Amino acid sequence: MPESARAAILGRLRAAAGPALPLRDADLPDLPSKKWSFAERVSQLRRSMAAVRTEFLDATEEGWPRTVRDFLALQGAKRIAYGPSGPDGPALASAFHLGTPPELVPYDRPVEELKAALFADVDAGFTSTRSAIAETGTLVVWPSPAEPRLLSLVPPIHVALLRAATIRDTFAETLRVEGWALGMPANALLISGPSKTADIEQTLAYGVHGPKRLVVVLV
Repeated sequence: MPESARAAILGRLRAAAGPALPLRDADLPDLPSKKWSFAERVSQLRRSMAAVRTEFLDATEEGWPRTVRDFLALQGAKRIAYGPSGPDGPALASAFHLGTPPELVPYDRPVEELKAALFADVDAGFTSTRSAIAETGTLVVWPSPAEPRLLSLVPPIHVALLRAATIRDTFAETLRVEGWALGMPANALLISGPSKTADIEQTLAYGVHGPKRLVVVLV
């Protein structure tokens, strides 16, 4: 579908829906509340996500771009897709050097022009995250035109940047604190680990319908 037609359809749907109503406490289920310390939230998230094969890299705010570059070079990744105008795109690009692998592949054109490279030639995709949920061991990825969801769904390795200060205790707290009722993307993503599926014999396989590896860069 052409971008102009898609934009027109979405515009009509938004106009018909009207303004979003504020989220009230009564709209949420009465779930037991959890309150962890900062250290406990980080530990709970790591433990839960590691149980489903999520990998973690520790980094500093200044050093995470080099951490990403060095890790992907060590894994033999040659082409890394990213959103150059995304919230962390410019910082990531500052650590990569033209002509020296790995190479950054900017997601800055319509998907029709990038589809072949994205599905066949890219080894990893990089995204930011909005937050994470300690209770369930889940990343909240907030796709946008600057950082489309295919960056996290298509490449064999998904590298996600997470700032520890954004980890919430529970999903209910995340909804309230971040004001999801006031506006959401078309497809918010809740990600707990690499892609996995099981057949009728309950044999678990990873990477069948998406990334084989999820690597969280924890700042």
